[in-house]
Amino acid sequence: MSRPKKKVIITCAITGAIHTPTMSDALPYKPEDVARQAIDAAEAGAAVLHLHARHPENGAVSINPDHFMQFLPQIKAATHAVINLSTGGSLTNTMEERIAPAQRVSPEMTSLNMGSMNFSMHPLADRYKEWKFDWEEAYLRNSDTYIFRNTFRDIAFSARELGERHQVKFEHECYDVGHLYNLKFCMDAGMFKAPVFIQFIFGILGGIGADIDNLVFMKRTADRLFGDQYQWSVLGAGATQINFATMAASMGGHVRVGLEDSLFISRGKLATSNAEQVTKIRRILEDLGHEIASPDEAREILGLKGADKVSF
Repeated sequence: MSRPKKKVIITCAITGAIHTPTMSDALPYKPEDVARQAIDAAEAGAAVLHLHARHPENGAVSINPDHFMQFLPQIKAATHAVINLSTGGSLTNTMEERIAPAQRVSPEMTSLNMGSMNFSMHPLADRYKEWKFDWEEAYLRNSDTYIFRNTFRDIAFSARELGERHQVKFEHECYDVGHLYNLKFCMDAGMFKAPVFIQFIFGILGGIGADIDNLVFMKRTADRLFGDQYQWSVLGAGATQINFATMAASMGGHVRVGLEDSLFISRGKLATSNAEQVTKIRRILEDLGHEIASPDEAREILGLKGADKVSF
């Protein structure tokens, strides 16, 4: 008898903290646009919505819980998708400040970065001569000075404040192979219980490069460290997004797309929306014979607490 094929979870990351409004008119930053694009992405097939907030007036990155609450209720009312809040939305704030939105709303999932690292977008600034808002150019150019802090104490704090107190399931974001070993250490120390959900991330300046050999190596390392006690997904930044997602699904993993990770739908062509990217990867995966997980199927696969436990 053949084993049932595992369904693929599509995560869509709606706006993020890397790209700026000048780069694409489709990048949402007003609350109504974040809500609309998230709802459309869910209707297109995204079971999980990974969400950051922006200042409604100028699109700058925000970790203000009030800004999250300007779109979260609308998304929850209109979809059954899993809400996954970022805890890494600012490279310059403390972990206490970064987890404040999740503490307020107690979502089913949050991201959790598994190691400190250089995290830079400064080469993007050279591509543009005019800017929609004054903050954008300095934000990008100064990123060559950023250290994205995620110490073991920071990780333990999030595990306690979100994992223990709110039963949040973490999307453990691993930007390099060392982050997998950090996660294993934290599990051995009792911070996280198996099975865990790991997001392999490729192509961010400061992290592991977007090479297929690196994907195979990360997967092989995770197999050795975690056995069958983990679920995994792939985020390929920029032009690698769709290729890496397709490869991940073929290897038995889940996928992530969205304007946070890439502004494009094909080489040289900007995406018109998050839903366009979800529609494209869903079509590719279904053409290859994969089945797409519904939100409730994603909850079962990932072991989430359920939408009824979310407090907003």
